[in-house]
Amino acid sequence: MGVYLVSVGAREWYGADEGDLGEVASALDGELARRGLPPCAPVPPEPDPGAGPGSRFEEKSAVSMDGFAALCRTHLTPREEETLCGWSVLVPLALDEEVRLPIGSNHADETVIAGAPRVLALAERLAAAIGLPQEALTVREELGLTNWFLNGAAARRAEALPGPWGEDLDTAFHVAFFLSAARHALRRGCPLVYV
Repeated sequence: MGVYLVSVGAREWYGADEGDLGEVASALDGELARRGLPPCAPVPPEPDPGAGPGSRFEEKSAVSMDGFAALCRTHLTPREEETLCGWSVLVPLALDEEVRLPIGSNHADETVIAGAPRVLALAERLAAAIGLPQEALTVREELGLTNWFLNGAAARRAEALPGPWGEDLDTAFHVAFFLSAARHALRRGCPLVYV
């Protein structure tokens, strides 16, 4: 059980086939124009499968979010928590607030689009609060973060480097999950979506 978060290349972002995000891309550009903002910058093509670590993003969120929700309530306002966690599409744009589109997404009746810079800033605050080690953020292969936390590597690191981050590895995973997602969106200039 759980949901995957994956990066999206130009073919799927601009495409018109079933399951593509062309309607979302077009509606987002329309909403940006209404707000007096430029359209979403061109999304790069999906990297080739052999492009190497860090070229694609895929992680699976399958652990409890209870501790993470408590961490958010402690360090973020309810509005900030919604910004961090309430989106269905993450784009590499500086948005003052989320864009809500009346287009069904894979997991909701609407599509909520958040800007990666705001998500990154919030995730960085949580990472600092728990002392998340840099090692958790340098894993770049697909499902690398998920595997690092689930296969025992994170637990072994927590024994060697004790601190708040290692007291609840599910919470640490979600902090690293959102932080890594926002960094990838900005580094690669691509949207990320839940599937």
